[in-house]
Amino acid sequence: MELIRIGDKLVSLGRIRLAIEQALLLRSQGLSQAEVAQRLGWDRSLLSRLESVGEIRKGHAIAVIGFPVANKAEVEALCTALAVDFVWVMTDRERRRFAESLSGAALIDRILEIAGRVRQFDAVVLMASRQRIRLMEALLEPGAVVPFVLGETPLDRDVPVDLAQLEQVIRALRRQDNGQ
Repeated sequence: MELIRIGDKLVSLGRIRLAIEQALLLRSQGLSQAEVAQRLGWDRSLLSRLESVGEIRKGHAIAVIGFPVANKAEVEALCTALAVDFVWVMTDRERRRFAESLSGAALIDRILEIAGRVRQFDAVVLMASRQRIRLMEALLEPGAVVPFVLGETPLDRDVPVDLAQLEQVIRALRRQDNGQ
């Protein structure tokens, strides 16, 4: 247990962490700052300051999914630099290996599982063939998919993604988040 002496007080860092985690968990469940502060016996402004200290960015959650992508490493690096929340990019070889590694039913289950996970994002930049984009639009929230067409179906080769264009799309989604 980490203890710190401050004057005549002995303070437990563990208790502080637990209290902060509890407050933030309640906030993530939809309670207002005032409701959490009242429940925990805190001042609302303390909770506001704690959230500000820990805030990484404001805005909606963004996912980027792409296949078959020739410049996978560069796309992943760009997404990391732009703080994209979820990135799943595959080359044609990886995509085929993924599809061939599962039976028909297991593949469908896995795709539906991934779609369910991706549904939590406010925007999904989908880099794929036109037909694959239409399929994913049907599985996700209406309006959540931001299409980034790599070509016509079937795509049987890796396609280079225009990084400047992808950056422009992600930054536009960020501006949209900030009301600009």
